[in-house]
This record gives sequence, structure tokens and C-alpha cells, in this order.
Amino acid sequence: MRICSLVPGATEVVAALGLTDQLVAVSHECDYPESIRHVPSVVEPVIDQQALASDAIDRAVKQLVQAGQRLYRLNERRLIEARPDVILTQDLCHVCAVTPDQLAQAIMALPYAPQLVTLNPTSLEDMLRDIARIAQAVGAADRGRTLFQSLRARLDQVSADTRIARPRVVCLEWLDPLYLAGHWVPDMVALAGGTDILGRTGQPSRETTWDEVMEADPDMLLLMPCGYSVQRTLDELSRLQHTSPSWSAQLARWPETYVLNANAYFSRPGPRLVDGVELLAAILHPRPSHHLNPAQAVHLTAIVPSVESRP
Repeated sequence: MRICSLVPGATEVVAALGLTDQLVAVSHECDYPESIRHVPSVVEPVIDQQALASDAIDRAVKQLVQAGQRLYRLNERRLIEARPDVILTQDLCHVCAVTPDQLAQAIMALPYAPQLVTLNPTSLEDMLRDIARIAQAVGAADRGRTLFQSLRARLDQVSADTRIARPRVVCLEWLDPLYLAGHWVPDMVALAGGTDILGRTGQPSRETTWDEVMEADPDMLLLMPCGYSVQRTLDELSRLQHTSPSWSAQLARWPETYVLNANAYFSRPGPRLVDGVELLAAILHPRPSHHLNPAQAVHLTAIVPSVESRP
């Protein structure tokens, strides 16, 4: 089986099924696990997001979308050379990855039509069901059931361990401008023993304001900018606190503010969302013996001196 995965979360599913050696092409964002990094990328971003601040990325994306232009280039030559039997793609977020219509011309140039599996998960349950769909498409249905059951058991365990007071949280998926996290994130918070008071399960992320956040009055802020690591978010916060004094004032209202590794545990609908639920549970219901891994999450007030206690 020759598998092309254009979705990082789907690539992680293929790897979790033990089929890394069958991957013949991936997207530029497919970087986990380490064992797949040798696989040729057939997607190139139009915007160099690594070099831009969040406000500049937001402006560039909106300009391209308004102009009807693509956010990603598909390397058709590489895709044709890969000769995939199965292509895993998505139709959930046109800002996140190549969409099926972009594949049409390249697929027509292949000597035979590959099986196209289009994923559209909007909840945690959708992600789990997609594991079965992917496993069936790549001829690993039994392994898919085993993976599904393992992830489900972990989620059930977290839910059983967190049936106590539920902190009220706001999850921010972008910092400048502010966006609330949506889709599967409210599910994750609920399973981890919290209440996402502004997010809506199955609904896209949406722009918000500090006024809306203040009116909601959460117990905790969770910062998880889409595609960002902890360090990149900290760098962005440092920039914002220098360019926008109001940011420091706003964050000072919430001493319980955490920066999370969104790229690994929240942005990608794949098996590591379950790791994200376990991480949230450790934050929402901390145990004295547990210490956060700074690559996964950090308590912001512990490292940003300008953030003061909430009055």
C-alpha cells in the first residue's frame, strides 16, 4: 500500500497503526513522529508563517482568502512520482491544508485513480471515528480497532478521575486578533473536568474581544495558538507585551493562565488529542506530585514577571 497523507493528524494515525514504511508523500506540516520526517513533502505554504507575527499572519491569510487565492501549493510532479494508492486529505479548514479540489488535476494525471479519503472532523468523537476510516482505507482495520479502543480507554480513565469541581476556562486559539478555540477543544476541556464557557463543540473558532472574555469571567485562561509550540507562544506574548500595553493589563487579571503546546496536542485532530486531554486534566485538577513538562505547558505567571495577581 502506498499512502499519501496531506493532513498531519492523519499522518500520525498512519504512524500509530505501524504503517510509516508505507507513507510515500506527506504535507510540509507532517513532522511527527520523527520516523516520518524522511518522507517527501508534496505541499508548500504560500505564506512563510514561521517568519511572521500572529497579526501579520492573520492579515496575510485574510488577504489571500478575499482575493480567492490558494494558501498552499501542491507539488503535482512529486505527487505523481509518489504514485499513491490512497490519499488522505481534509475539507475542514481551508486555512490549514490542501483541500480535495486542489487535488483534482494531479489525480487525473496519475496512471490510475487512487482512493481519496476526505476527513472533516469537528469533534473529538469525529477524530476517533476517522481512525477507523483511515485504518479501513489502508488495509489495517484490526489495528485501527485496537488503537481506537486504547484511546477510548484513556479518555474514560481521565473522565473517571476528574468528576469533581469543574473550573471555568476560556481557550484562546489565536492571540492577535483574539480567537476562541472551537471544534474538538470544548470536548477536550469537558473530558478533562472543566467547562469551556465560550467555546462551542463542533463549531469553528471565532474572533473575540477582551471585553467578551472579561464578561465571561473565567477561572483560568488557556493559551493555545493554532500550530504554535510553547516557546513560540511565549515569544509572541513577549512581543505583544512590548507593542500593546493592554496585553499585560489583561493577563494580569488572570493569575491562572497557562500556555500550551497547541501544535502537538490541540491543533491537529489525531491521536495526540488524547494526550491533550490528559494534559488539560493535569492543569485543571493538579496533584501535588505532578510537575508540568515545560515543552507541553507552562504556568505563565511563573515566568512572566509583568503579570500581576488578579484583583
